[in-house]
Amino acid sequence: MNTFQFSRPTTVDQAVQFGATASTANQAAEVRFVAGGTTLIDLMKLNVERPNHIVDINVLPLDKIETASDGGLILGALTRNSDVAHHPMVQRSYPVLSQALLSGASPQLRNMATTAGNLLQRTRCVYFRDTAHACNKRNPGTGCSAIEGYNRTLAILGTSKDCIATNPSDQNVALTALDATIQVQGIKGKRSIPIREFYLLPGSTPNRETVLEPGDLIVSVTLPRPIAGGRFHYLKLRDRAAYEFALTSAAIVLKLNGKRIERAQVALGGVGTRPWHSPEAEHILKGSVVSSATFRRAAEEALKRARPASENGFKVELAKRCIVRALTLASTMA
Repeated sequence: MNTFQFSRPTTVDQAVQFGATASTANQAAEVRFVAGGTTLIDLMKLNVERPNHIVDINVLPLDKIETASDGGLILGALTRNSDVAHHPMVQRSYPVLSQALLSGASPQLRNMATTAGNLLQRTRCVYFRDTAHACNKRNPGTGCSAIEGYNRTLAILGTSKDCIATNPSDQNVALTALDATIQVQGIKGKRSIPIREFYLLPGSTPNRETVLEPGDLIVSVTLPRPIAGGRFHYLKLRDRAAYEFALTSAAIVLKLNGKRIERAQVALGGVGTRPWHSPEAEHILKGSVVSSATFRRAAEEALKRARPASENGFKVELAKRCIVRALTLASTMA
């Protein structure tokens, strides 16, 4: 771990100024905000992250969970995963988010990890975390060791010739299904970013993962007004039952009118280079009658653009079955 400058701002404006010290995207990598530190500190120990300036934002007043004026819910950037997962309104009106959070990490990590930190969680690709191997995400232009190497757990959707790393988050899959909005403050002011527009596909620049600019600080996440009579489910399939990342997962939000699906929102985890929204599946589901055949057609559409690597072809069928099962559970649970 390298030496670094440490700052502890007391206002959001001050934090943004610290974060904007660098003037270019490449230099911005040298400045890092830290909250729970459950990803950043690990990567610093591995010499993957080497910031020369750490900005501790824990004293900022961004740890509240509040009702929005339209009836939605505002999660402060520093709300801890445990607090969100166990919040009564989250459990009542957005249970898919509670389920996703409780399926991830361990109780100790959930007590430290924050909403904004989880949004910026880095990939678990072994080559990204090992500086002895080439990785375009860590060091642009060096190559992607995973394409011809160990890739069983990596992405099959949204990949490129330069990167097949998977986004590891559970929280963000649920937030994508819920169509959350991320509130950001930067040197140019405040702006709102729909989560479905927040993450970038790797393309030829896998080192750039989000639309954030130097100095941008996530201040909150807004969930839309609850869906009256909504049905929800988060299903995570993994190699072991505890403290394991998803091989595939599905976050489902449904509104039924009798046996007909009036509204459907579908997002996948464990299979995409970003939390994977599936409008293809939603198109099949909307207006259709609840049935195993409908669910299977939706799953087929969701995975039709899958491009598995040498070791993860099994994920295609696994993801389809995950979607079908999650839809079945969501549609049958009151």
